[in-house]
Amino acid sequence: MSILETLGRLGQTSGFYLLLADWRQIVMIVLACVLLYLGLVKKFEPLLLIGIAFGMLLTNLPGSNMYHPELWDAYIAGEITLTHIIHEGGLLDILYIGVKSGLYPSLIFMGVGAMTDFGPLLANPKSLLLGAAAQLGIFAAFLMAIGIFGFAPNVAASIGIIGGADGPTAIWLTSKLAPDYLAPIAIAAYSYMALIPLIQPPVMKLLTTKEEREIKMEQLRPVSKKQKILFPIIVTIFVCLLLPSVAPLLGCLMLGNLFKECGLTDRLSDTAQNALMNIVTIFLSTSVGATAVYYRFLTPQTLFIIVLGLIAFEFATVGGLLLGKLMCKLSGGKINPLIGSAGVSAVPMAARVSQTVGAKANPSNFLLMHAMGPNVAGVIGSAVAAGFLLAMFGG
Repeated sequence: MSILETLGRLGQTSGFYLLLADWRQIVMIVLACVLLYLGLVKKFEPLLLIGIAFGMLLTNLPGSNMYHPELWDAYIAGEITLTHIIHEGGLLDILYIGVKSGLYPSLIFMGVGAMTDFGPLLANPKSLLLGAAAQLGIFAAFLMAIGIFGFAPNVAASIGIIGGADGPTAIWLTSKLAPDYLAPIAIAAYSYMALIPLIQPPVMKLLTTKEEREIKMEQLRPVSKKQKILFPIIVTIFVCLLLPSVAPLLGCLMLGNLFKECGLTDRLSDTAQNALMNIVTIFLSTSVGATAVYYRFLTPQTLFIIVLGLIAFEFATVGGLLLGKLMCKLSGGKINPLIGSAGVSAVPMAARVSQTVGAKANPSNFLLMHAMGPNVAGVIGSAVAAGFLLAMFGG
């Protein structure tokens, strides 16, 4: 073989040559770079968005052979086993096993539980209702996805869970119900979570009066150590008996919280919060980004998902605020309805937004701890909603 023939064959097998085979690959590489910019420069959920964007970049570099959607299609159809994927797949195929099995989201929830203080929720149990009301966004987006955009029920359920403002829950449910849509749903969920300080305040000001926003709430009662230890145990037993499908997520969330509160497992709590959380975040974000293969991502459905995701966030905020207004009236003006907007489970960002908006209306207002009750209730609420949707549409 001559040198020219060798160079010609090398050129035809290079990524640069293969890149010209389909313009959509170039678009996806540019989009990945845009998401990297948002994560690195604009700091939009950088811990996850950077990994997702880089996984997207890797999977769309022609010739890399790191992720093979066709293998996962065959696995879902029952034609091959995970052993075949391990032997024949690329690096990102192997990492994706943790997403498909639900391992990564569950371990993330363990870390979240170890970092979460349920004290504000226990001090004011009524805030659980605000967390439940904020799940309105999930079901509003679900109904619109079916009725207006014509998505199948399993896909609509995965789109709706964006309204829970809980990235790991969205990934967990979508990997079970609609894995082909995992990348756009995950990107929408984390992008809107990062934009909560821009999305929520206009709705909060529209639905509340200045007098309501100025309401100062009484200091929360102290919560005993015994209550904090019993809470994760009781919630796990009750909720997992009610909805067994949610046991992986909720069980890990409460186990992590028990590590934190019992005072006997500080090393385990520290590991769950830091080392384990960081390692799993790398694997989760990169493998989720890998599912954004150009010929599956660049479709009209992706645009619809982005739109529905925003609607879901808005309805979630509305649901919490409306119940907050009702509780304000029933309590004789003792509850500031702004804390209802924190019912979405973006912890602690949504609670901080409630504090910021309340402080602008009344500089002496301090709503953060009051808003943390609905905020952590939203974490439980979104997990329960995901378990319900999985039980309904998981087949």
